[in-house]
Amino acid sequence: MSAEILILVVLLFTVANLLLGIFVLSRLQAVRQESIGEQLNNFQQAIGAKLTQEFRQSREEDQNRSARLQAQLESGQKNLQDLMRGSQKDATDSLVKTVGILGSQLELNLKKVDERLVKLTESNEASLAQLSDRIDQRLNKLQDSNEQKLDQMRAVVDEKLQSTLEKRLGESFKLVSERLEAVQRGLGEMQNLATGVDNLKKVLSNVKARGTWGEVQLEALLSEVLTPDQFDRNVKTISGSNDFVEFAIKLPGPGADAQRPVWLPIDAKFPQEDYTRLLEASELGDDEGVRTHHKKLIGSIRQFAKDIATKYVAPPATTDFAILFLPTEGLYAEVLREPGLVEELQQKYRVVLAGPTSLAAILNSLRMGFRTLAIEKRSSEVWQTLAQVKLEFGKFGDVLLKVKKQLDTASRSIDETGRRSRAIEKSLRAVEELPESNTELLPGLNASLELESEGD
Repeated sequence: MSAEILILVVLLFTVANLLLGIFVLSRLQAVRQESIGEQLNNFQQAIGAKLTQEFRQSREEDQNRSARLQAQLESGQKNLQDLMRGSQKDATDSLVKTVGILGSQLELNLKKVDERLVKLTESNEASLAQLSDRIDQRLNKLQDSNEQKLDQMRAVVDEKLQSTLEKRLGESFKLVSERLEAVQRGLGEMQNLATGVDNLKKVLSNVKARGTWGEVQLEALLSEVLTPDQFDRNVKTISGSNDFVEFAIKLPGPGADAQRPVWLPIDAKFPQEDYTRLLEASELGDDEGVRTHHKKLIGSIRQFAKDIATKYVAPPATTDFAILFLPTEGLYAEVLREPGLVEELQQKYRVVLAGPTSLAAILNSLRMGFRTLAIEKRSSEVWQTLAQVKLEFGKFGDVLLKVKKQLDTASRSIDETGRRSRAIEKSLRAVEELPESNTELLPGLNASLELESEGD
């Protein structure tokens, strides 16, 4: 505060000095120039002394003011402290009084709360007792009801379980008995099959029986595809020889010898021992045994082909080739596995290998050839038959025209009959309203019939 006042005083003095200087300068314009410097110096000295005096006085005044202000501040602080001590004491007293009042009110409220809690507790205990009684009653009723329902459900479930169990057990016993019967039948069939297999094994173990089995299968194929007059059995294909081929197919002879057949020999062979040993070695994984028995099997096939070519092939009485029939597809496939064997047998021995399927295909081809030859032989008969059919068809057309005319006549007669029947129906409907005199009905009937006939 004192510093601001001091600055303000200095500024005022500065402004005053400036104004005084301006005034002095304006007054001294007329003074000579030689006295200006002296006058200015004197004036400055006077101003400096004046300013120094004024500054000293101002500082003394500021110090006095600061001392007074300090004393006032100390007095105010003391008063404030006294005031605060008094206020704090009053506040403490008031707070103590307030706390006492609040304590008494709180104690009173606590007493009221305790009383209410006691009443509420008693009320809750009474309500809980009543609620417990009600719950016990309802639980007892619910328990009784549940026990009754459980008894009913138990009875129903027991009944259903009993019936279901009896039904299921009956069905199960029935199914088991059926299965047992089926198993028993299957065992019987297996026993029969085992007996049949044993019999077949016994049959196949005999060389003559094996040959007979192959012949039976070959004859079945021939009989199924060809007619009886297209093949024959036990045929002597070479004159003067005592060898008979099992079966031979009759092929028509060439040219003038068409009535003299050319035989196609077919012989069935079944090397069962070599083939069985080969299968057993294959099942055991014996590669060396497989190669050995396969080689023996192929050797047997070559020997069969050689025998057939030597005994049964003799052109022109026979074809220049014969067929070696192998009765099982497995044996046929095993033989075909040998590279170049089929070509070797065809080129060296003029023998064609055939299994059941391939022989059936060959026989079907021959059957188609037989049909073609039969058609060629009977082509003249076919033309004659066609000419007769043409003539008869013309007559048949004439008969159809006559029948058409008769049908038209019959249709007109039927239409005439329909018109007559409608006229009779009209007259009969009039009978429902019978007149008093019967003589009136007959003329009406006659008239309606006449009108109907005229309309026609």
